[in-house]
Amino acid sequence: MIARIPSLPLKTALAAVALAAALAGCSSDKWGFPYKASVQQGNWITQEQVALLQPGMTREQVRFALGSPTLTSVLHADRWDYPYYFKPGYGKAQERKFTVWFENDRLVRWEGDKQPELQPYQINTPSPTGDEKADERASQDEKRLQEEAQERKSDANAPVNPTTQYPGQPGNAPEPLR
Repeated sequence: MIARIPSLPLKTALAAVALAAALAGCSSDKWGFPYKASVQQGNWITQEQVALLQPGMTREQVRFALGSPTLTSVLHADRWDYPYYFKPGYGKAQERKFTVWFENDRLVRWEGDKQPELQPYQINTPSPTGDEKADERASQDEKRLQEEAQERKSDANAPVNPTTQYPGQPGNAPEPLR
């Protein structure tokens, strides 16, 4: 006679193990089940790129500094928009906006949200040389700001000569040597 194997306790134990594994997978978001892809759209602009902007720049110079704009409108031909949106798979979304305005194809003004200091690939890569470079850049920026403030003070006290005040205007060409 064939002995009967008690299958009910075995089936119950297997069901309990499967249920415990499924619940353990659902309780942690580190497992990635279900997987949610991160969504990144727009232009990532850094503070360093914004610092390159100066009034009077051409459209090509602005494109070189910031990259091609994400949004250009036929109705607003003198405005370029640089939106940025990042939604991680699990977490809070980030959104930043930056806009530049032109008049006669020259940069007039810009405004937008505060931009990050680093590119995305530089954010989570700690290195002693990177920290040294960041400290060096901060000291250089501080020195540059002090120099610019001194130049503005000296420029404000300088006498204005109407013939050299606007050096690219017609009639302001230097006299040829004789």
